[in-house]
Amino acid sequence: MKTKELIMEETLMKTSKHNDLSKYGLKNVSAHWNLNGETLQKLTVEKGMGTETENGTLCVNTGKFTGRSPKDRFLVKDDYTKDKVWWGRTNKPLSPENFDRLYDEVASYLSGKEVYVRDAYVCADPEYRMNVRTITEYPWSNFFVKNMFLRLEEVELEGFEEEWMVLCAPGYEAENPESYGIRAGNFSILNFTKKIALVAGSAYTGEIKKGIFSALNLILPSEKNVLPMHCSANVGEKGDTAIFFGLSGTGKTTLSADPDRKLIGDDEHGWAADNTIFNFEGGCYAKVIDLSEENEPDIYRAIRPGALLENIVFKEGTREVDYSDSSITQNTRVSYPIEHIDNIQVPSFAKNPKHIFFLTCDAFGVLPPVSKLTPGQAAYHFISGYTAKVAGTEAGINEPVPSFSACFGEPFMPLHPTVYAEMLSKKMTDAGVNVWLINTGWTGGPYGVGSRIKLKYTRAMISSILEGELEKVDYEQHPIFGLHMPKYCKDVPSEMLDPMNTWLQKGAYVSKAIQLAHSFHLNFDKFINQASDEIMHGAPLIDAHQIMDHM
Repeated sequence: MKTKELIMEETLMKTSKHNDLSKYGLKNVSAHWNLNGETLQKLTVEKGMGTETENGTLCVNTGKFTGRSPKDRFLVKDDYTKDKVWWGRTNKPLSPENFDRLYDEVASYLSGKEVYVRDAYVCADPEYRMNVRTITEYPWSNFFVKNMFLRLEEVELEGFEEEWMVLCAPGYEAENPESYGIRAGNFSILNFTKKIALVAGSAYTGEIKKGIFSALNLILPSEKNVLPMHCSANVGEKGDTAIFFGLSGTGKTTLSADPDRKLIGDDEHGWAADNTIFNFEGGCYAKVIDLSEENEPDIYRAIRPGALLENIVFKEGTREVDYSDSSITQNTRVSYPIEHIDNIQVPSFAKNPKHIFFLTCDAFGVLPPVSKLTPGQAAYHFISGYTAKVAGTEAGINEPVPSFSACFGEPFMPLHPTVYAEMLSKKMTDAGVNVWLINTGWTGGPYGVGSRIKLKYTRAMISSILEGELEKVDYEQHPIFGLHMPKYCKDVPSEMLDPMNTWLQKGAYVSKAIQLAHSFHLNFDKFINQASDEIMHGAPLIDAHQIMDHM
């Protein structure tokens, strides 16, 4: 360990090296540039902003916000965005004038303070690399950026010029927010013309990461013909790449961390025209609620010095993390450099995509644990982006509630979902990719009656697909959702493969399945005008006579 004196000497050296942030409107700041993780952790603890676990991992509490605040996310509406963005509930407009006023307020707030600057980049494929400079109020926010963005060598830092800039001030809250055209004192705003992501009023670090992801989700398809994806990815020994789409809590990070395959990344990727799949990031941001070494050894072992835990609770009287404690939030998290995973792809991109997995946590116990999709079904389920919220995850939720997020990442998608779906369909067709729907949720009944599908079974299904075993088995079609369900899968009880067989009353299953199918149709109403006939043929049946004909 470095001495306190050495750390402070290093801090002062890097502070004096770059001390002018006036071009960003920050005046008289004490700027610490590109500090290493050890120094940032030491400063966080010394300032009373964090603690350490028994193994020396940094822990912080993000305060009022333990997750993103999608209602407080805005895009500046100007000549660049006005005709590109899918404006509405997800992408709310803000005038350039109000952005400038808020930016000046945040810059004035940070002036005279200590700030932490991180120069890094996103997009591992050199052809699409984008330099990002991040200026944060807190040292541990900078620690998070060090983990999550791609890191530069010392020689690359000399003469660094950013393409985008992130300004993050959790301690600032706007007074009279309505006068700025925003809803509350906290906000996350993207300005594509000035290439600035402005985050204030929230210390939740995911706002930084998802801000840049949202920017890439407009820039890459519009300017680079690259499909941005909210997914994880890994690659096998034969160079076959697998892609895992899914919303939070469905298993993207867990299932892509496979000891027999190299991890490309766990959350955000691009699919380029030459069939390269590349990571946007340099780290992983994993949920840790109920984490155990037995079920998720790679993530568990990645939590060591250099990682950052958020909103966890210690076992009483110790510095040992109680991963089952959700008293602060269900959304307990860890960020760590991707190098904390043993088996990774270096650099983090690969070609030859062969399989795409759509992950859903179906709390109604309706969807099969594994099924193969037609191209129309793949587009329909991609645009739908279904999972379910279960009791206890949000206030007021007492039974399962369907949740749809277009493209498995609607809160981060500035363009209309059909733009991404059409790009995905073309790339799937050109590459000859197989698409699978994997239910990591319930079987034998809905939440509260049935049981969660065991992780070992889900892993067995995915392994069988990757090894080509499910190409050799017979399939049957689901009578309502039309999904093709294998009749056999190695190391998985055969009765599980058709979910109707796991329910005590088949009539109750059919009733629940029709109910879920109605939810799909209601959600898809807003996309019908842009959806092709092939996509609409991928929708589930809801007509009783049609269902009986398929049973």
